[in-house]
Amino acid sequence: MTDSTALDRIAAAVEAGFERQVAFLADLVKFPSLRGNEAPLQDWFSREMATRGYAVDRYTLADVPLASHPKAAPMVEADPAASVQVVAAHRAPAPTGRSLILQGHIDVVPEGPLEMWTHPPYAAVIRDGWMYGRGAHDMKAGVACMVFAMDAIRAAGFAPAADVYIQTVTEEESTGNGALSTLLRGYRADACLIPEPTGHTITRAHTGTIWFRLRVRGVPVHVAVAQSGTNAIMSAFHLIQALQAHVGTLNEAAKQDAWYRDIPDPLKFNPGIIRGGDWASSTPAWCEVDCRIGHLPGTDPKDAMRAVERVVAEAARSDLFLANNPPEVIWTGFQTDGFVQEPGTEAERVLAAAHQAVHGAPMQERRSTAVNDTRYYGIDHGMPALCYGPKGEGAHAFDERTSIADLKLCTRTIARFIAAWCGLRPV
Repeated sequence: MTDSTALDRIAAAVEAGFERQVAFLADLVKFPSLRGNEAPLQDWFSREMATRGYAVDRYTLADVPLASHPKAAPMVEADPAASVQVVAAHRAPAPTGRSLILQGHIDVVPEGPLEMWTHPPYAAVIRDGWMYGRGAHDMKAGVACMVFAMDAIRAAGFAPAADVYIQTVTEEESTGNGALSTLLRGYRADACLIPEPTGHTITRAHTGTIWFRLRVRGVPVHVAVAQSGTNAIMSAFHLIQALQAHVGTLNEAAKQDAWYRDIPDPLKFNPGIIRGGDWASSTPAWCEVDCRIGHLPGTDPKDAMRAVERVVAEAARSDLFLANNPPEVIWTGFQTDGFVQEPGTEAERVLAAAHQAVHGAPMQERRSTAVNDTRYYGIDHGMPALCYGPKGEGAHAFDERTSIADLKLCTRTIARFIAAWCGLRPV
């Protein structure tokens, strides 16, 4: 049952519940759900879903066999037993429609210096039609959309005619193990929708990502006789330059890729954290640099990792000290596939129709130079994996913010998609 009257009632319910939705999003943003500190938010979310009548499965990454899975990534400085995942299940008593996973991550990246924010990062300040805060854009707005899309269907007097799993996961920003864990837990559906902040476009493709740490040693001496020792920070810089050149070569090759040839330099390399040395007047005896590097869809992550090892080894051989004191490459997080959601699935057709109805224009697509969780559902389990969500600005940046008006539009679109994909039954 998805007639126009039902859809009008659902749209009206989105409108009627929108003030509560904005307050719900503000509550989400006020949790500083940084890596390793997501449990308080997840416990609150579990209670919210239980109050709504869902069957709630709250578990941790220690409760699933991640260690034996080939796609699991190494967790560094995070306790699997403290990494809480939530699946809230709506189970149709006599399913007639198609089942659906709605999935969003609630982990956020560090804020950086607080004095560089206009508003405190966890205050959820609303100003001029925007909500500001770490995670407001990436991707707690999308989580609020999927929850309140389901709320609106219920408020309008309906329920999905198929099973729907509302999932909030961790580790999206570092490993992807949270999304993988839901599949290891046994949750499956006919399609998956992840409302990352895409500005109402569908993500056609995303690149893969590898995280690693360069560990370099040196010989400490007084800086007055620096020529008699070595400087581990400068040695690390030598390796970084070699990796930058490697990514330049990869981006030249990307000009021939079917999905990324029109995007300048789609593969990104980032030395993101550096630690080293003990004293300003001593040449540093050690340096560690945590890095991120991208690769194209279709590249085996193991091949991308071997390429990093090769580049580092070759650069070390060109340096007298490093040639005899080889640096280490330590794998610290993401080891992910790139993914292409090929056009033409029925799930995408239904989402495009919902978007057209709400926005009055065709749904556009994007190609992402970052990673998202759709890869697990699409590559490993053959589900249509749609990444589509609201509009915002400043992912991982100061003054991150999400558009309040677009939050409502996205909720209406997702509600309409659920109604058409799953079907409706009166309650």
